[in-house]
Amino acid sequence: MNQNRIIDHPVLGHLENKTPVTFTFDGKTYEGYEGDTVASALLANGIRQLRVHEESGSTRGIYCNIGHCFECRMTIDQTPGVRACLTELTPEMVVESGKVQPTPFSQPEDMPQTYADFTEKHTDNKEGDPNA
Repeated sequence: MNQNRIIDHPVLGHLENKTPVTFTFDGKTYEGYEGDTVASALLANGIRQLRVHEESGSTRGIYCNIGHCFECRMTIDQTPGVRACLTELTPEMVVESGKVQPTPFSQPEDMPQTYADFTEKHTDNKEGDPNA
């Protein structure tokens, strides 16, 4: 097991007697322990970057590690958007990091940016259009 793993923790206890679990991350095989989360197994293997921001490409890693922030979203066993910090590692699990995705659509310049913009535009259309 990698030297990054904490094997004697004051709260979690001793990890020496845990059963090893093999999994893949981005096509490479790693080993974690039964009871690990995907995030803890990756960290124990020295992996800090879990994904990149879908549009900007900036790197993302574990932020809160308690399921609130969604920064650790990954594709796990072909299911996208799974939080690595809440998902227990299973044998032969296939984990893939998030990649830059194409922007789904370009936003027209006249598209409202806020609800207030929308209601203002909608009200203007109603007043000017007898069929609205």
